[in-house]
Amino acid sequence: MPYGVLGPTLGGGAVATGGARVRALLARLLLDAGRIVPLPRLIDDLYGDTPPAGAVNALQSNVSRLRRELPISYDGSGYRLDVEPGEVDVHRFTRLASSGHEALRASSYATAAELLTEALSLWRGEALADVRSAPFAPAAADLLSSRRRQAVEGRVEAELLLRPSGDAVDELRALVGQEPLREHTWALLMRALVAGGRPAEALTAFEQARRILRDELGADPSAELRAVHASVLRGSPTVPRHRLPSQLTSFVGRDDELARVSSALGTARLVTLVGAGGAGKTRLSLEAAGRFEGDACFVELAAGTGPGDVPRAMLDALGLRDGGLLGDRLAGPAAAERLVAALSTRELLLVLDNCEHVVAAVAALAGLLLTACPGLRVLATSREPLGVTGEVRVPVGGLPAEAAVRLFAERAADVLPGFTLTGDDEVAARRIVRTLDGLPLAVELAAARLPVLPVGELARRVDDRFRVLSRGSSTAAERHRTLRAVVAWSWDLLTAEERTLAARFTVFRGSAGLDAIEQLGGLGTATLDVLDGLVTKSLIERDGTRYRMLATIKAFCAEQLSARDDVLQAHAAYFLALAQDADAHLRGPEQLDWLARLDADRDNLHAALRHGSDEVALRLVAALSFYWWLRGARSEASALAQELLDRVGPEAPPGLAEEFVLTRLNAALSGDPLRAGEHPTGYLETLTHPPRQPFLLYLSAFAAGPPVEGEEELLDLHSALRSRLRADPWSEALATIGSGWIAVFRGDRAHASVEFERGLAGFGALGERWGTMLARSGLAELATLNEDHKAARPHMDEALRLAVELRSQVDLADLHRSRGDARMLSGDAAGAAEDFALSVSLSAESGAPELLASSRHGLGRLALRRGDVHEARALCLLALAECPTGWYTADGTRLTIYVTLGRVAEASGDPAEAAHWYRQVTPDIPGPDAAQAVAQAEAALAGLRTER
Repeated sequence: MPYGVLGPTLGGGAVATGGARVRALLARLLLDAGRIVPLPRLIDDLYGDTPPAGAVNALQSNVSRLRRELPISYDGSGYRLDVEPGEVDVHRFTRLASSGHEALRASSYATAAELLTEALSLWRGEALADVRSAPFAPAAADLLSSRRRQAVEGRVEAELLLRPSGDAVDELRALVGQEPLREHTWALLMRALVAGGRPAEALTAFEQARRILRDELGADPSAELRAVHASVLRGSPTVPRHRLPSQLTSFVGRDDELARVSSALGTARLVTLVGAGGAGKTRLSLEAAGRFEGDACFVELAAGTGPGDVPRAMLDALGLRDGGLLGDRLAGPAAAERLVAALSTRELLLVLDNCEHVVAAVAALAGLLLTACPGLRVLATSREPLGVTGEVRVPVGGLPAEAAVRLFAERAADVLPGFTLTGDDEVAARRIVRTLDGLPLAVELAAARLPVLPVGELARRVDDRFRVLSRGSSTAAERHRTLRAVVAWSWDLLTAEERTLAARFTVFRGSAGLDAIEQLGGLGTATLDVLDGLVTKSLIERDGTRYRMLATIKAFCAEQLSARDDVLQAHAAYFLALAQDADAHLRGPEQLDWLARLDADRDNLHAALRHGSDEVALRLVAALSFYWWLRGARSEASALAQELLDRVGPEAPPGLAEEFVLTRLNAALSGDPLRAGEHPTGYLETLTHPPRQPFLLYLSAFAAGPPVEGEEELLDLHSALRSRLRADPWSEALATIGSGWIAVFRGDRAHASVEFERGLAGFGALGERWGTMLARSGLAELATLNEDHKAARPHMDEALRLAVELRSQVDLADLHRSRGDARMLSGDAAGAAEDFALSVSLSAESGAPELLASSRHGLGRLALRRGDVHEARALCLLALAECPTGWYTADGTRLTIYVTLGRVAEASGDPAEAAHWYRQVTPDIPGPDAAQAVAQAEAALAGLRTER
């Protein structure tokens, strides 16, 4: 294999060289080959919980070293090693091992042995052998080593079932020596010893295992070990007997769930698979039972089964039902006693399927049997837990995207022989499975529609899921034949209060927190208990501190909601209050916590903006403006603000002037620029106190610039504003930063330094990261202007660290652009190129066209410095095309691009074109760099005239 981590790290066919950090970086990227690894995760994985201040720079430097030999790309959020996973040993091993285990479960023993042997041949030593000191490596290596052991066990088991022999005894003894508490390995060792004609040694091995388990864990041997032991004593075959229905289709995905079920059955005697209807609980239980090493029996509790029918259903499945009239009357205590008598001495896994409609009866009987029958284990499937002491619950949700697409393709091939997913069809299939929450039954119902609907058309119609997915297998249970029937079955089992909360929950977008559910659920103090019931019954899922509902269930429950408009307005009012509360905390030490809270409810906040009243929506835009900026959501914010302006009209509603101004400013960030007469100066001049949204001052300066032309007028306005902001420390500190930049543009660097330091102290006292980042950035740029690059670096490093911590994509893009400028001026062309390229990616991702143009312009200037005038011209023209018009900051960038294009033309020997570009730089265009650009253009034009 050309790339690998199953031994010393391989990069391109050879063992990787370079320092430990470079090899660790390569190994980490190989573990996710072909996928983006986010920058913060890379920092954590390579440097641990306390990365040094220069970790970002060091990482970028190591990436640059690897790029000399390997294809590594950056998308604005992280790095990706651009190689196919099939070229990396760990991914090929995982695929082969997974296929081998699947073949083993399907009783294809020869195929399983072949695949697992090939998988194990990829190992060249210990996993991640040369990078074990990296923080991420020990856990990853342990996981890979565990998978290697599982592959060895699977290969041995396949060979024992294919050609029983004692060939693997030594290998298995080595494995139990490494992990003496792994009971499955002991069971395989006993089976191999028996197959090799050494039953006495098998019994000795059992005693060794029993002693170790007792001494180390205080536990008895598992059902699997006891079953093999009993088989050896009886002299019967050690292969277990299963009374399980055969499956007609392949089993896709669920490796993690299967592992959890197997692990749970090794330590617990009652395991319940809990999940929504159509999640594939039944199929998962059959697969888990099929790999169970002891005897197993499947009991189907069909829709017509009543509470009193449960014991008889078990007797039927076990083959214990008597014939004649007595057998027909066998029920209640008599049936339960018969089950106890039959199972009290057996080692057996009993699979109880579809328990939700008789959950109380199943719980009572299961509790009785587990108490009276020590060798019994129960694996149940239900939409709610049984609630029996000792029960282990394994949640079963939708399939991951890749597995769901594979399931769709396999079922599609069943109804359309020769079907394969390619190109646009694969994109459409991904949309289908995403819309259907990856629920296996829904995916299979969708695939069954392909004889009449092409994949693309199915993807367009799948939002109307209950009408489109209305036909399933004629042999399936009634409740599994259509998607609507699956959900209706769960709905019918709910109480009236549960139905109320389930219907009202559908106004949430994405997920919801407990407080929001309690406020909007309509049930007052009863909400928590009712929510518990819905979670228990798999109608709502808990994910950490959040609650969510599958889209398919939500679509059904939404149909049941009356007075929807009233609930939507209550939803909008709640999330306006949340946004306003959060906004105040975003300017203090709790900034990161409140950013996370707003992140969690981002979908709800934006939905509230769309369906709330005009007043609520305008106040939401104002409250969210700073949050949007910090998260680099300018394109999204602009689109939402423009939608609102179209709805509200050209005039501010009474009492909402500030909110209207903020909405116009947000709309202008990625949409049409502010028109004449829309400058916020009119509102700013009316202020007698800090604005309700202090971020208005920054956003106004960024998008519109100063509202006056003369320097003295600008200073007067700024001074007047500062005098009105003294009641708010955050606004005052921000104004101090603004004063520092005014001093920079006036050439008063000493005063600028004083102001930036004052701003740094002000934001530091507040514990506010974003303002601190602005002050650090200002001090770094000031040091660069003074050609003190050593002094600039710590300020810039700290500013970058804060931007990463805040996950502020726009600011991160701006800081990389600024550092690119500094590196270029200091002669570090390679470092400058990397910073400009990073800024291009981040700017494009966060919808910041003025930064995109400025960063592209930086790459053009670098090309000109190295004499590549063709590339310099192409880059500058592209930057000019990307640069928006009508923005204060962007207008200054455009002027600097004109100057560079003039210099490129001069370097190309075309003075006429150079003069054309220099003449585009006119004093009437505003912008922070305007004065410098005008001076440079005038000097260049004078030089051209002198040469003539």
